[in-house]
Amino acid sequence: MSSAVEGREHWTRKGNVRLFLWEKPAANDAERKGTILFVHGSSMASTPTFDLQVPGQPDASAMDWFARRGFDTWCVDFEGYGRSDKHRDITADIATGADDLEAASDYILAARGSGPILMHGISAGALRAALFAKRRPERVRRLALDAFVWTGRGSRTLEQRRKKLPEYLAGTRRPIDRATVATILSRDHPGTADEATETAFADAILALDDSIPNGTYIDMCRNLPIVEPEDITVPTLLMRGQWDGIAAVDDLLAFFARLPNPDKQFAVMPGISHASFQMKNRAIAYHQLHAFFTQPDPVYRG
Repeated sequence: MSSAVEGREHWTRKGNVRLFLWEKPAANDAERKGTILFVHGSSMASTPTFDLQVPGQPDASAMDWFARRGFDTWCVDFEGYGRSDKHRDITADIATGADDLEAASDYILAARGSGPILMHGISAGALRAALFAKRRPERVRRLALDAFVWTGRGSRTLEQRRKKLPEYLAGTRRPIDRATVATILSRDHPGTADEATETAFADAILALDDSIPNGTYIDMCRNLPIVEPEDITVPTLLMRGQWDGIAAVDDLLAFFARLPNPDKQFAVMPGISHASFQMKNRAIAYHQLHAFFTQPDPVYRG
């Protein structure tokens, strides 16, 4: 199941802001299992995370992997990232990202008539996806929060990041370079990503951006929690890499316990740090997500 999947470029608007969307449809129309919207994090646009192409590694692209298994797959570049507009001098915080998901889902629902969307968000993307699910639960069929953070307690990465908060508050964007990208994959535990993936990931990110907005960093350092568990009423999966330095286990377990929908799961992914889809063990992340997205809905809850 390694054949190439053809992608399609789309554009929509949020007021006077143009947003880029990328679609890879199900490889077999007869086996469609649903529509996934992948939601990117703080430090890169969408396609480097979800449609990464690595020579000799056909499963490096999550969009290809899920499209080959019957899912229509989409991602969107948030305002200030990648191909989407960057003309407004804003920090592009979590709430702005949730606004972008409103516009993206408007477009997808109108273009494809897909019904409620399966949504996967990673890191700051998980916060954006959670806030969107709070606002528009009727649009989210199932929600996967990967490398999520609730209060930030116990997060060693955020503890270090807070030391730079004055620097983030001083401007709307921060530079990104190859060294910065390398830390995303190496800071939690060495050896979790292979060299070819590290190189391709950096190449893909830096081809689109040399700076990125500060808003999600500011929110994660100063404004947590963004959502409370009681706000999330849709079926929810929490995905936590074994060595993730942002998503502290106790923080996530407390959030999980208070999720009101009984259709919920908590998955710890061995051999994975923060960027689950760029890890050597990404097959575990794909498996967890695929199982959750294909789980039958309950017919009786008592």
